[in-house]
Amino acid sequence: MRTGYPVGNDDARVDMTTGAISPKLFDLAWPLVLGNLLQTLYNLADMFWVGRVSTDAVAAVSLMFPLSWLFVSTAMGLTAATIALVSQHVGAGEDRRADEIVGQTVLLAVVVSIVLAVVGFLARHRLLYWIGARDAVFTESLAYIEVIFLTLPLTFLFFAFRASLQGAGDTRTAMWLVAISAALNIVIDPVFILGWGPVPALGTRGAAIATFIARLFATAVGIWILIRGDWGVKLYVRDLLPNPEILRKLIDVGYPGTLDGWARSFAAVAMAALVARFGPAATAAYGIGVRLMSISWGVAGAVGQATATGVGQNLGARTPERAAAVTRAATAGTMGLLAVAGGLVWTFPGVAMGVFVDDPATIAEGIGFLRIVALSWAFFGGLMVIQGGFRGAGHTKVAMALSLLSRWIFRIPVAALLAFGAVSVTLGGFTIGPLVIPAVEVGYTGLGWGVEGLWWAYTTAAVVSFLLGAAWFRRGTWTEGVIEGPADGPSAEPSDD
Repeated sequence: MRTGYPVGNDDARVDMTTGAISPKLFDLAWPLVLGNLLQTLYNLADMFWVGRVSTDAVAAVSLMFPLSWLFVSTAMGLTAATIALVSQHVGAGEDRRADEIVGQTVLLAVVVSIVLAVVGFLARHRLLYWIGARDAVFTESLAYIEVIFLTLPLTFLFFAFRASLQGAGDTRTAMWLVAISAALNIVIDPVFILGWGPVPALGTRGAAIATFIARLFATAVGIWILIRGDWGVKLYVRDLLPNPEILRKLIDVGYPGTLDGWARSFAAVAMAALVARFGPAATAAYGIGVRLMSISWGVAGAVGQATATGVGQNLGARTPERAAAVTRAATAGTMGLLAVAGGLVWTFPGVAMGVFVDDPATIAEGIGFLRIVALSWAFFGGLMVIQGGFRGAGHTKVAMALSLLSRWIFRIPVAALLAFGAVSVTLGGFTIGPLVIPAVEVGYTGLGWGVEGLWWAYTTAAVVSFLLGAAWFRRGTWTEGVIEGPADGPSAEPSDD
C-alpha cells in the first residue's frame, strides 16, 4: 500500500484481498452504482427536456444514443485494461508500476479520442443516414452529434481517471465528481434546450452543449486529482512519454474490450434501425425504454466494475479462490436486486413512460416494450457481473465473446426473424451526386410478430447468454492474471512531477 497520503483519501481505497467479501464488495460497489445511476441521470435529463421540444427531437436523441455509445465503448474498452493492470499491480504491492499504467492510459486516451472525434465529425452525415435519420429527425440529430464529437476527448480522459482510481480500490472520488457534474447538467439543460434570458432555445444542440460543459468540469477536476496524486495513484509528466511495452499490454488486454463495446454499439444501432421501420412513436418509445433499461445496466455495470477490481487484486495477490468467491457473491446480489426492479417496472410501465412523454401512441408502444424486456433484467445484469470478473482477470477476450454471442447470435437475428418473419437480402445501391453508395436491401416475407418480436429478442438473448456465461465461468480457466510474477522491486519515484 502506498504511504504518505492523507488519511481521508487513503481511507477511500478498498482492499479486496482480506476480510469478509460481501461488506467490502458493497463498499467498493455502491459508489460505482450511484455514479452510474447519476450518469444515467445525464441521459434522462436530456430526454426529459428534449421531450418538451417535439417527438422528432426525442427520436433524434434516441437514434444518437447507440452512436454515442459506440465512441464511449471504445473508452470503456481501453480502461478495462487499466482496471485489470492497475488492480493486479496494486494487489501485488507494485504501486509505482501502477502509476506507469496510469500515464500510458492517459496518453492513449488522448490520441485515440482525438482520432475518433475527427473521423466521426467528417463522416457525420453518412453515419446519420446509415442509422435511419431522415428529414426533421436528421436535422435534430445532426445538431446534437456535432457537439457530442467535441466531448470525446473529455469523455476518454474522465474514463481514464475513473479507471485509474478504481484499480487502486477508490471508487468514491469519481462518484462525487459524477454527482456534481450531473447536477450541473440538470441545472443548465433547460437553459440551453428551451432557452432562458439571453440564451436562445437550441433544442437538441442545447442538450449536447450542456453535456459538454458538465463533462469539461468533471474531466478537469479528475486530471488535477491524478496529477496531485493523493488518491492512491499518481500521474507523472514523465509517464506520458510513450512506453511501447506498456502500450502493447494496454492494447493487448484492452482491444477485446473495445471490440466488445463496438459489438454492443453496432448491435444497438442495428436494433434502432429495425425499430425505426415501425415509425417515430416506436422509435421514441424505444429510446425512452432503453434509457430506463440503462438504470439496470448502471447497477449491473457498476457491480461488474467492482468485481473486476476485486478479482484483479486477488489474482495479483495470488488468491484465485477468493477472486471466484467475489464474482459469485456479486452475481447473486445483482440478480436479486434487478429482479425486484424489473418487477416494479413490469407492474407500472405506463407510469414510467409518462414521466418522459405525454404522446399516447409513444406511451402505448413503451408499455409493450417494458412489459417484455423487464423480465430479462436480472439475467442481463448477472451476465454483466460475470463479464466484469473476466475483465478483472484480464481475460477480456472471453467477455468479448459473450457479448458477440449475446447480441449478434441470440439477439439481432432472432429479432429480425420474430419481427418480420423470413428475411431475404439483396445487394443494391443509391447515388449521391457523382458517388454510387453500395447498400443492402432487406426484404421480409411471411408473418412476423411486429415490433413486439424485437422486444422478445432482448429477453431471449439475455437468458440464454447468462446461462452460457455462468457455465464458462465455472470452468475456471480465467484464474491466471495478466501481469508477470512479482517484480524485482518497484521502480523508483520519478524526480519530476
